[in-house]
Amino acid sequence: MSAFLVAPSILSADFSRLGEEVAAVEKAGADWIHVDVMDGHFVPNLTIGAPVVKSLRPTTQLPLDCHLMISHPSKYIGDFAKAGADYITIHLESESDTAQCIQSIRELGVKPGISLRPGTPFEEIKPFIKDVDLILVMTVEPGFGGQSFMEDQVEKIAKIRAHLNEINHSALIEVDGGVNAETVKHLQEADVLVAGSFVFKNDYKNSIDILKSAKD
Repeated sequence: MSAFLVAPSILSADFSRLGEEVAAVEKAGADWIHVDVMDGHFVPNLTIGAPVVKSLRPTTQLPLDCHLMISHPSKYIGDFAKAGADYITIHLESESDTAQCIQSIRELGVKPGISLRPGTPFEEIKPFIKDVDLILVMTVEPGFGGQSFMEDQVEKIAKIRAHLNEINHSALIEVDGGVNAETVKHLQEADVLVAGSFVFKNDYKNSIDILKSAKD
């Protein structure tokens, strides 16, 4: 079985040196760069927008994985696509039309993803899974870095994996929230691990190597 893909979340990086931080984790073995976009409305925090993605695009060859934790993603999909996003993930719980957003992302040449909050059951995203390339399972409440892993979400990951196998679909399962050397043991059904604090608050290469090698 192939190793996990590791996507360090720049939410935990030093924003005064963002380009350097991205270069450092790329050199340390990161596979993707995860960009947490928050609007202060869908979640109670405000982070970065498309201009930051545009400024990062020339600094790395890695896929830019943009997670839109925003109420109206349909308004901003075009901006993130133009800025150089490789993946754009929207939340099922947003106020935009989910199917239309997924279609728009695809039409712009970007890979669409769908995400769900911990309290949202798997069954609610089931109708959209066949149309996306990425399914992002939140193992914390979205909005802040450094939260504790919610083990009760592991069953949801297993349900998604079973459904993907059933419909013979190659979408990747991504997990975000409290991922570290201990919690990774619960995530064997996943493909991509988002890690913020565990990477940026420790030795970058060692942390990434620990996660990559944790796949049974």
